[in-house]
Parts: sequence; structure tokens; C-alpha cells
Amino acid sequence: MIVAVHQPQYMPWLGYFDKIDRADVFVLLDNVQFKKNEWQNRNRIKSPQGPQWLTIPVRYKFPQLINEVEINHQERWQHKQQQALLSNYRKAPFWAILEPLQGEIFSRTWTMLADLNIYVVKQLVNLLGITTPLYTASELCAFPEEPDERLVAITKYFGADTYLAGSGGHDYMKLDIYEQAGIKVLFQDYQHPAYSQLFGSFEPYLSAIDLIYNHGADSLNILRGT
Repeated sequence: MIVAVHQPQYMPWLGYFDKIDRADVFVLLDNVQFKKNEWQNRNRIKSPQGPQWLTIPVRYKFPQLINEVEINHQERWQHKQQQALLSNYRKAPFWAILEPLQGEIFSRTWTMLADLNIYVVKQLVNLLGITTPLYTASELCAFPEEPDERLVAITKYFGADTYLAGSGGHDYMKLDIYEQAGIKVLFQDYQHPAYSQLFGSFEPYLSAIDLIYNHGADSLNILRGT
């Protein structure tokens, strides 16, 4: 049984959903420190001028956890993002598929960043057709603070024997901790597929919504490289 863990990101890229798809259980790690100007409150879409950021403004004070960070509604981020999607994807083949999700993102008053991110991730998982069950770390139990011990504890919580790490895990993970705990570590090696997009040549590493807008129900096959 394979467990994967990752912080809840905003409209994540394809590799994030590949990690979910390859796991038997996926845990949204919402109770670790928020990292400003990374992927927890922003992601990219495609425009005629190239990649364009969609950013959620936040009220953040170091060292708040992700699930303690509030959204800053003094900025009209919902209106701006809605207009950006309309401008760049209204003519996409499968625009209508994401209209209900857009309605929820841009019409509701979201207070906490983690709540929005977790909602969006779950909805995109459903739209893609991924069946891996998702859990939120803060709703489970108290886990160790040390990062590797925490991941070992989460893996054991589900009775699993394998942890699926990101490709960069080689650089910082203390693999002896997993070995001593009897946990096998696999490293993700996601090969980004090329697919048909709007606006000219292919641009990789965008939000997964770019794939869904362009390919609809076939998105999971493309994500999997099949």
C-alpha cells in the first residue's frame, strides 16, 4: 500500500495529480508552515503572451501554518481570476466542464486559504476521474514535528508499507529513518506530456486546468501518458 503526502496547492500542475493517482492514499498536509511565493497560493495558466499567474492574496505572518493563513479580500482576486480564465479559455473545447468549479471558487467568500485549496484539489481529482481517497492531515491525529518522522508516522497511520516521495526528495530526505521504520520509499519521476493547447507552441508546467479545458474527459489518459 502506497501513501503520498503533499501540501494543498492552488490549482496544481499535472505532476501533483500524477502523485495522487499513483498512491493508494493521499494526505493533504495542511498543518505545516506556509511558504510564501511558492505554489500554495498561486499557479499559472496560458495566455497569448505566455504563462500568466493566478495569485490569491493572503494575510500571512511568519511562521503561520497553511491552515492558519487567511485570504486577503481587500484585493479583487476573484474578479481578476474569473476574467483571466474567461479571456484565455472561453474558446477552449471543454470550457463548460470547469464552469461549475469556477462558480464555486469565484462566488463564495473563502476565508482560509487551506479550505479553498483543499476544495479545489478534491474537485479537480473528481473531474479528472482519479479515485484515490484524500485525507486532510489536521483532521487525523497529532504527528511528529520532524519532517521525516512525520511522513513515516502518516504512512504507518494507514497501515501502509511504502511512501511515494517527490522527485526532489533525494536532496533532503533522511532515508535511514524510513529504512529503520520498515517503510520503502519510491520517488516520483513524472514525465510531463505534451498536448494540444491554445495560443501556439506547447507550454509545460501549467495548472492542470489547462489540460482539462483543452481535452476534457481524455485528460486523465494524457496525464498518465497513455
